[in-house]
Amino acid sequence: MVKDTKFYDTLGVSPQASDNELKKAYRKAALKYHPDKNPSPEAAEKFKEISHAYEILSDDQKREIYDQYGEEGLSGAGAGGPGMNAEDIFSQFFGGGFGHGGGPQRPTRGKDIKHSISCTLEELYKGKTTKLALNKTILCTNCKGLGGAEGKVHKCTDCHGSGMRFVTRQMGPMIQRFQTVCDKCQGTGDICNPKDRCTHCKGKKTQSERKILQVHIDPGMKDGQRIVFSGEGDQEPGITPGDVVFVVDEKPHPKFTRKGNDLYYEAEVDLLSALAGGEIAFKHISGDWIKINIVPGEVISPGEVKVVESQGMPIYRQGGRGNLFIKFTVKFPEANFTTEDKLAKLATILPPRAKVSIPADAEVDECDMVNFNPALHQNTRRDAYESDDEEGGHPGVQCASQ
Repeated sequence: MVKDTKFYDTLGVSPQASDNELKKAYRKAALKYHPDKNPSPEAAEKFKEISHAYEILSDDQKREIYDQYGEEGLSGAGAGGPGMNAEDIFSQFFGGGFGHGGGPQRPTRGKDIKHSISCTLEELYKGKTTKLALNKTILCTNCKGLGGAEGKVHKCTDCHGSGMRFVTRQMGPMIQRFQTVCDKCQGTGDICNPKDRCTHCKGKKTQSERKILQVHIDPGMKDGQRIVFSGEGDQEPGITPGDVVFVVDEKPHPKFTRKGNDLYYEAEVDLLSALAGGEIAFKHISGDWIKINIVPGEVISPGEVKVVESQGMPIYRQGGRGNLFIKFTVKFPEANFTTEDKLAKLATILPPRAKVSIPADAEVDECDMVNFNPALHQNTRRDAYESDDEEGGHPGVQCASQ
């Protein structure tokens, strides 16, 4: 005698209905009230009720609890299942819906295997091919992932091949339902006589394999870019293998900096070349040398940036190259590098000095500068140094009132 017949009435069967009768009743009702065939709100609600009733009664353990305790008993047993909805049940039962909600259940996908592949800027400029060994798990080649002789391995009837089963226990008025490893198949999901197990993999269904992959680094690839080998991940029975993904790791370069498809380089030029023209040369990451002429009178200022067009990185799979940006530093001569007479002649060549303008009624302190000595000026007089700096003064300046 069952306590509640609501779910049986929803499917239109008796409490003594067999599993086959339940399936037939659900199939007929679900096809009739599925939203794609019957788009009314009432039909949608009816479809949910039918699917929920079948989800309970098709599970032997849930059906037993429902028959004995009704819906109240199911509330403590996790009725409905986490994440299970009417479309999920319909899809599992029929192997696909009518369109928007259905579709066959996709097999579980394995995890992607990621590796970092270190590349110099020169390698990313020219491209390279490297071979990498990968240790991966594959289905046993002897038993084809069955774990035993063909026809001798059967799906466990207790857990329906999942390797896990639900256990229901009553503790006073409470009903506890929890998931545990199936003790019949030991979590494998299959039943196989020990003598029929595969001797190659010992029934584990998988084996290890060492595979060599050729990884192609194309010219112009960037840091963080991915090279994907689809389906080369670990294999397991009933699981779609993931991908093997190589991620480009660009090493810093001692001379060049990369920003997108452009290259940046700092070049030092002497004062004479900066003013009167000359040339600079440096080795490019392509392996060639870059030679640049500075036109006399062009004047290169400290910190100035010039551009050499189309001498940057190759543009990935598009052709052409980015630009090369050159930032200049100007090397000034050492102190007292020439005589006063020659300096006087230099004064006639260079633009005139800027004139100093001081108000006529101002008090003037004439000061001499000395070279900065960290031991003398930064340690013993740190407080005075910081104070002078805040007020606009400078370290290493000695003044004498006139």
